[in-house]
Amino acid sequence: MEGSSIRTLEKICVLCGANYGKDESFVKVAHRLGEVLGKRGINLIFGGGSIGLMGCVSTVVVVHGRRVLGIIPSAFTEKNLIGKTCGKKLKVATMHERLLKMMEFSDAFIALPGNASPGGFGTLK
Repeated sequence: MEGSSIRTLEKICVLCGANYGKDESFVKVAHRLGEVLGKRGINLIFGGGSIGLMGCVSTVVVVHGRRVLGIIPSAFTEKNLIGKTCGKKLKVATMHERLLKMMEFSDAFIALPGNASPGGFGTLK
């Protein structure tokens, strides 16, 4: 198509939980996603946790030599709710600011299932 350009994805934000979810297949999918991102040379923007699905995706991306940026609300770091961040960490004041920064730094988004809290919407917010 004349005048069109193909946009390459350099940074993808993965939205997922700091838990493993209700189905063991969620962990397999998170691991595979980390592999695909790493092998394709795509850097990761995420919620900053080292536990659960967040930890799974981020660790695999780093193992494949890609950069990782965890964006974390300060309340989470003060209470140590998400473990130690794999890669660089950006601390923000609120969940709203977290999402704004994720949008600012990312070329695309992927949302994984796995919310373990009853009636919780987590990623959908």
